[in-house]
Amino acid sequence: MTEADAAPALSYEQARDELIDVVRRLEAGGATLEESLALWERGEELARICRRWLEGARARLDAVIAAEDGGGEDGGPGGGDGAARGAREAEAEGGPEGDTEEWD
Repeated sequence: MTEADAAPALSYEQARDELIDVVRRLEAGGATLEESLALWERGEELARICRRWLEGARARLDAVIAAEDGGGEDGGPGGGDGAARGAREAEAEGGPEGDTEEWD
């Protein structure tokens, strides 16, 4: 099964929960090198699935916000509240980037 085939099979919550379990198992130690590598690879796959779900959710939210704002960025007709839009954008930028490369 390819990565593209795996994405629709798991919901975001299922992938996240399995990823949490994988991380716990890796942190607990005691696995062989081969088992640890397999867990790591599965964790990377699960992280990609989660990232795709989150990117899709962000795109949907961006579309709703753009529709509410009328698509205007300069505060012109249908521009909405520029301060509120700026706050939403700053909040979105401060969120997790989905980068799983630095697991401590």
